[in-house]
Amino acid sequence: MFHTAIIMDGNGRWAARRGLPRLAGHREGAESLRRILKAAPGLGITDLTVYAFSADNWKRPPVEVDGLMRLLGVFLEQETAALVDAGVRFTAIGRRDRLPLGLRQALLGTETATCHARNLHLRVALDYSSRDTILAAAAAGPRTREDLDRLMPAPPVDLLVRTADEQRLSDFLLWECAYAEFWFTPRMWPEFGVEDLAEAVGAFRSRNRRFGGLAAASTHNAA
Repeated sequence: MFHTAIIMDGNGRWAARRGLPRLAGHREGAESLRRILKAAPGLGITDLTVYAFSADNWKRPPVEVDGLMRLLGVFLEQETAALVDAGVRFTAIGRRDRLPLGLRQALLGTETATCHARNLHLRVALDYSSRDTILAAAAAGPRTREDLDRLMPAPPVDLLVRTADEQRLSDFLLWECAYAEFWFTPRMWPEFGVEDLAEAVGAFRSRNRRFGGLAAASTHNAA
């Protein structure tokens, strides 16, 4: 049972390669998320955090930003009942004050409707910056690592997946990824399927996580 975080990259590029508007890629990306939500619990994932919109994404063209905000609202409207039925708890992390009022209300409604779900905890990062989150937590006066852990909006990440052949964190869960296992794929997020997630989980399970200590003794690595 573990926490997987996904940087859902490549929506715009997927659309551009097909001669489609970038928002078409974001719509396909929403379909990918639906597939992954269904499969995640069966792969042992109890917590799933996805990067939907960073604090730096406000730099994008207003027409794309407005379209993304509308798409998020539609996703919540269409999926809240399905999340409840599937036992998926929904939480948004990041700033809310810069989001449209209607989207803020939709986020709160979905969080309230799913607050008792236990099969999977889905956290969606919106207007999110890990550096800003760490700064805000530090201002609360934590004295130990454990104190800061408790102030973070997500638990420590076990597996970090990034699509579209990008290999950086992009200000996403920097504290929580201290000992995460990384898995990168050239596949664009709209193309990412259950088989890809299963491959990532399989690779994760095959790794020896030492957390700074020594590997467990085995025929393979015993000195």
